[in-house]
Amino acid sequence: MGRKTLDNIAASIEFMKSAGDRRRIGEAMPIAETIIEDLRAVPGLGRITYAGSLRRGCETIGDIDILATAEDADAVSERFRTRDGVERVLVAGETKSSVRLDAGVQVDLRVVPEEAWGAALLYFTGSKAHNVVLRERAIARRLRLNEYGLFPAGDGEDDRPPQARGVEPVAAETEESIYEALGLPWIPPELREDRGECDRPVPEDLVTVESIRAELHAHTTASDGRLTIDELAAAAKAVGRTVLAITDHSKSSAQANGLDEDRLRRHIDDIREANERIDGITLLAGSEVDILADGRLDYDDEILALLDVVVASPHVALRQDPETATKRLCAAARHPLVSIVGHPTGRLIPDRKGLEPDIDALVTAAVENDTALEINANPLRLDLRDIHARVAIEAGCRLAIDTDAHRGEHLGFLRYGVLTARRAGATIRDCVNCLPEHDLLTWLRRGR
Repeated sequence: MGRKTLDNIAASIEFMKSAGDRRRIGEAMPIAETIIEDLRAVPGLGRITYAGSLRRGCETIGDIDILATAEDADAVSERFRTRDGVERVLVAGETKSSVRLDAGVQVDLRVVPEEAWGAALLYFTGSKAHNVVLRERAIARRLRLNEYGLFPAGDGEDDRPPQARGVEPVAAETEESIYEALGLPWIPPELREDRGECDRPVPEDLVTVESIRAELHAHTTASDGRLTIDELAAAAKAVGRTVLAITDHSKSSAQANGLDEDRLRRHIDDIREANERIDGITLLAGSEVDILADGRLDYDDEILALLDVVVASPHVALRQDPETATKRLCAAARHPLVSIVGHPTGRLIPDRKGLEPDIDALVTAAVENDTALEINANPLRLDLRDIHARVAIEAGCRLAIDTDAHRGEHLGFLRYGVLTARRAGATIRDCVNCLPEHDLLTWLRRGR
């Protein structure tokens, strides 16, 4: 191997080390859901959910936190510690247990009193910084907030926690009641990162999975997908999509069986024919077009004009310096036939840092051409990341939340993209995937 290859490998190793012992949300959430479903079989189980960074929709997760209420806390804890997949029991208590799974992740279970459910959920969801803000707000109102409830502050003569002294909480059973007592609206978990969420109105129409109508980035067997046009259309209909853009790779992505011009023309014809034949969903002919290292696109304008949707994405030269990367991505965002800039940095979690463009400049270029920037929902990507998506929203830039599906099950990645968008404060109005079909098609046809 040459020196450049060795340097790249070394840089990748250091970047992976910086990620620590954290798991992608796409790994952690299925584990948590499986455990929760298993524990539901315990008689007398009340409420149960995951908390922590997983509930906040963070892109990577350390330990998985699960909260429950139960008539028999010991029975739930015993089931948790003895279920299949537990490699080692770290803590074995009646109300708190910790295990390490053979998958290498630590999972903590806390069985909390029903009457303190809201306080416990609030506390263990975090973030720590958000909780600090709430505690300071409580102190300013002569109150005391902990995982058992929101209590009167007391006279200071007894140092014991208020719940140990039999003090009745002002609020404890629901998160909503605690926020209300602190003079705040309920703040969705994804926004609880101490980014000013307590000082501004909470959006009432944050984007949801249910509000997404269109999938605008997906692949078939024409390139590197695993489903035919008909199979992908059926899978998209099954999860509630009413519009599906088929965006197979362009010719420079040889490793992904990218389409040359002749194959693309035939593929467009196949998509148009399928759209006439298949009921219940509108199929759009698109392409995921490579943004070449110098900012040019992989097809000329004559070919691009044949398409309904152009997702322009970087796949190579992902170690460019920030200035070059910014010029490259801005050129694509300003191209009149580009609909969406796909996974703009090209990062892979946790292995590849990807491009580091000037996000403000990219957003400005996208706004100028009314181009959407993508939140790629694949948990390997989540690109744009939440902080970049917030910059886009604040500048009035449209977002597209797409799964980049290569298999039917990949359409389920949508929830991770939605969580990332919600962390950015994205509303239904910010996402092109939520537009009514007529409005979406009108937007896609601009400049054509």
